Amino acid sequence: MKYPRLEISLPKITHNTKVVVGICRKYGIEVVGVNKVSCGSFEIAQAMVNGGVEIIADSRLENLINIKDINVKKMLLRLPMISAVEEVVEYADISLNSELKTIKKISEIADRKGKVHNVVLMIDVGDLREGIFKEDDVFKIVKEIIKLKGINLLGLGTNLTCFGGVIPTEDNLGKLISLKNKIEDIYNIKLNVLSGGNSSSLHLIQKGQQIPKGINQLRLGTSLILGTIEVTNSIIQGTHRDAFRLIAEIVEIKQKPSKPIGKIVNDAFGNIPVFKDRGIRKRAICAIGKQDIDLNWMKSEDKDIIILGGSSDHLILDITDCNTNYDVGDKIIFILDYVAILKAMTSQYVNKVYLQEG
Repeated sequence: MKYPRLEISLPKITHNTKVVVGICRKYGIEVVGVNKVSCGSFEIAQAMVNGGVEIIADSRLENLINIKDINVKKMLLRLPMISAVEEVVEYADISLNSELKTIKKISEIADRKGKVHNVVLMIDVGDLREGIFKEDDVFKIVKEIIKLKGINLLGLGTNLTCFGGVIPTEDNLGKLISLKNKIEDIYNIKLNVLSGGNSSSLHLIQKGQQIPKGINQLRLGTSLILGTIEVTNSIIQGTHRDAFRLIAEIVEIKQKPSKPIGKIVNDAFGNIPVFKDRGIRKRAICAIGKQDIDLNWMKSEDKDIIILGGSSDHLILDITDCNTNYDVGDKIIFILDYVAILKAMTSQYVNKVYLQEG
């Protein structure tokens, strides 16, 4: 087999999705399966669909094109570029938007193609990433949108945690609900979707609180692939944490000092490394590095292995305290968190293997 290898358990992703979809359904919330961490993997998107999602979302059009043959609705998460509107209308059923100029261009293209494109208007309730911040500006844009051909204003959405780290609360999500009610009253229209953020919004359910009534959609990725809620650093009961396992091969084992010898300056990534002197230690090097993985977002299945660090191409481990007598050519298994999965899926040097069982 080819290494390094990323093993992806599709049944575990399907199982996690079923669990989370079931939880959300009790609150009247539709789950949009966010597939962006996988670089548009057809197999992972299908696993989410098998778990019950009816919309697959991604930030990149290239990834939506890759899953065009899966029979579900597609949502573009990242605000559309005007230069790519033709492809947006062709490959996305829904897009998140905040700029009237872009929406007008979508209208032009959709009308020419004889299509109706669904728009979720993004509202910034405090995280300060994308979205309209001032309430008056929202009303002005809605007034213009409802005049456009080829556009269906599906509803309102917001994003929290990703940039400013602002946690979803009943108060800030409540702003979205209040705004929806005002828009419906003023313009005599119906907004069918209130998209209340990402996996971080699940913490309200976890804490036994009620997600504000009216929020009827969440865009979920981490909770489906890892069964975790990031803001509370917790695992959703009944889900699998290990759907992604990285397997790397040992290329060197040597007894070496634990502290480099000589004057220490910036490493290849501009950082000044700090080392604790623990004497002579047994070290292993695996054939994978920071170009392919994020060392801070992974851990070894062998709890006695210490990840010391790495360079672009090498992962350096302390195996002194291990009960296993590792040798050159042996394989080390790592469980990955979100950021490490993102880098591994993006790297062309990591072999991806989809498991149909287990």
